[in-house]
Amino acid sequence: MIMKHCQNKIFTVLIAFAFIFSSCEATKNTNKTQRGGAVGAASGAVIGGVLGNNVGDGDNTVLGAIIGGVVGGAAGAYIGNRMDKQAKEIEEEIPGAEVTRVGEGINVTFDENSGVYFATDKANIDGNSEISLLKLINIFQKYPQTNIIVEGHTDSTGSDAYNMKLSKERAQAVTNYLSSNGLDKTRITTNWFGEEQPKYDNSTPDGRSKNRRVELAIVANEELKEEAREKAE
Repeated sequence: MIMKHCQNKIFTVLIAFAFIFSSCEATKNTNKTQRGGAVGAASGAVIGGVLGNNVGDGDNTVLGAIIGGVVGGAAGAYIGNRMDKQAKEIEEEIPGAEVTRVGEGINVTFDENSGVYFATDKANIDGNSEISLLKLINIFQKYPQTNIIVEGHTDSTGSDAYNMKLSKERAQAVTNYLSSNGLDKTRITTNWFGEEQPKYDNSTPDGRSKNRRVELAIVANEELKEEAREKAE
């Protein structure tokens, strides 16, 4: 039964990526803003529904949250333009962060080699991480119509229960730092997944290092979505 459940997840995710690639092929000669609108209009709702329910354990991962919340069309392009600017600022201010524009949102990943770093078995924010997070806060405050999802992840070393607890503590540490330094807490959602969602091979030291990460999703709030719809009319 478990194997069948996993196979179903893999199958539905593969379908989602087939939609993504077909949309990308049709829009590969456009700029980022245009791609955000076109992909959103063509298949965003379908992809978002599939990914939102099949990545991880059905929880709202950053990828599922970004794609699942698309508006699409001209309104999506309007939102994409705002996200292009914000993503560029993050890349310029925090060179170590992995910044990826996805649809109408932004995915920011911090691992042990970039931006926000946690010592082994620790969840406290150190001095170097504070610098990166303060820069992020300054950028987020320039774009008050966006919300932030914070996710904590670990490698597979240690027990499931321990890793879940550690990822929770790290995600909450980032959320608490953001909110205690001027960012409205109502803009932040905090999730944690322990070792359940590796991006890299946990059998190698480099893979484990990259899996020990905090990810952020930056998405449009309802106010920005409504503004985008009005501009598109």
